[in-house]
Amino acid sequence: MSIGFLAFLAFLPILAAGVLLVGFRFPARIVMPFTYVMAVVIALVVWGVSPNRVIASTLQGLLQTAGLLWIIFGAILLLNTLKHSGAISTIRSGFTSISSDRRVQVILIAWLFGSFIEGASGFGTPAAVAAPLMVAVGFPAMAAVVFGMMIQSTPVSFGAVGTPLIVGVQTGVDQEAVAAQLTAAGSNWETYFQIITSEVAILHAICGTLIPLFLVLVMTRFFGKNKSWSEGLSIAPFAIFAAFAMTIPYVLAAVFLGAEFPSILGGMVGLGIVTLAARAGFLIPRDTWDFAPKAEWPKDWFGKIDAGLDELATRKIPLLLAWAPYILLALILVLTRVFTPLGDALKSVTYVAPQILGEDGISGDFAPLFSPGGLLVIVCLIALLLHRMPFSGFVKAARESTTTLIGAGFVLMFTVPMVRVMINSGVNASDLDSMPILVAEWVSTQVGGIYPFFAPSIGALGAFLAGSNTVSNVMLSQFQFSVAQGLGLSSALMIAAQSVGAAAGNMIAIHNVVAAAATVGLLGREGATLRITILPTLYYLVLAGTLVMVGYYVVGAADPLIPQ
Repeated sequence: MSIGFLAFLAFLPILAAGVLLVGFRFPARIVMPFTYVMAVVIALVVWGVSPNRVIASTLQGLLQTAGLLWIIFGAILLLNTLKHSGAISTIRSGFTSISSDRRVQVILIAWLFGSFIEGASGFGTPAAVAAPLMVAVGFPAMAAVVFGMMIQSTPVSFGAVGTPLIVGVQTGVDQEAVAAQLTAAGSNWETYFQIITSEVAILHAICGTLIPLFLVLVMTRFFGKNKSWSEGLSIAPFAIFAAFAMTIPYVLAAVFLGAEFPSILGGMVGLGIVTLAARAGFLIPRDTWDFAPKAEWPKDWFGKIDAGLDELATRKIPLLLAWAPYILLALILVLTRVFTPLGDALKSVTYVAPQILGEDGISGDFAPLFSPGGLLVIVCLIALLLHRMPFSGFVKAARESTTTLIGAGFVLMFTVPMVRVMINSGVNASDLDSMPILVAEWVSTQVGGIYPFFAPSIGALGAFLAGSNTVSNVMLSQFQFSVAQGLGLSSALMIAAQSVGAAAGNMIAIHNVVAAAATVGLLGREGATLRITILPTLYYLVLAGTLVMVGYYVVGAADPLIPQ
């Protein structure tokens, strides 16, 4: 078989998922089992992967699914706990007191608060936390999922205290071999990695400048009464100001502090600045925008857990006390990721599955306390005490959360294992690279010198499959490095393009959409979400690819591996 036909077969499960979800609007509960079977058949018949390895990959995917469902459960439980304690009603009033304009609210909650949570925790947590919060303050469930997915872009490369770069890139690249080349060129790995970190931040900061405005435009066009793009334009100065309030400290943190803190500091500093500016009316337009009355919303905008939020609030909670669980969550997430002894203590409770069924490179682990899911549950228990809510209310919240989780569990039981089968297909009887790597190789051979434009899209493909910037970087960083060297270009910038594209790919990662939808009870409408989030994804990839081309062929990006 030709490499082109093999690449087509490797891409076929992804293509089928996209066509069925977006084109035919089939629900993920039907599509994902079908595409899982398709991926397994291709892996067994064409790639010659052993049945044992396919089963091991499936088990690895199920273990990862358990970890993902744990995070979803924690996020839903926090929303339901605060709903029954009365805190959500107070939080909603608090946002209204800053501004009743939904355009301001989406920037504060999704762009700034979401960026901070991404920096602290990563792995889909921002959508899991921000989406139900937006529903709680009056957003349609469908809109909340879309916005929760859209902000999984600019902050993602520095999510979970820098994990996509610190773990993803440093694991994905043959560090020992590269370090030897750097030493021969008079440099070192630390300098090289810092160049990658800085270039990732600069690319993201430029692309991210318009993301807050995109949030607003998507909201007014797809969720406004008048379906108007222009209704969002009057707040453009404020949206761009909010972008810079996050991206300037974000870039400074990347350049001077490293990969751990750009998203944390950018989100935190930006949230403080923009909240004060909004209260003062700085750059806020005279017109105020809101959704149509709920009675006029289409049925598919509603989730199963957005009804009755206000009616359940029987007690008044002070604003600071209502926000205390979210503040505690942010602090605990940062502490557990930065203060090593605390993180190690939580990791001591870990289920490890090394070499599942004896297959090399297929392993898994699940640390329920260190996971954001465990921390979310801990915060829920603290909220129970802080808000002095009846234990019966907490039991009801837990029961509601468990019920909501069941639908997401079924879909993810097929989605994540499908991904693992494809990623682990590199060990086979046909001597072929893994399915994602083969697709990437085919693309690189077809486009030659203009490959840098497509480098972010390759990263996005990896994230679309895995739902993770980190996994995409592990899987594809060495490939991107090799292509750059083959073209005689800066490998540091190519790896930066990989990471930026992988972040953008999170906006359309199917199991991220499923996870976000589950937190607001909106399973079954994943295709509708993807039809919207593909727009900012394309914007991000085209602009990032253009910037990388400019970096190579106009600016002349330097690389420590290439003597100047």
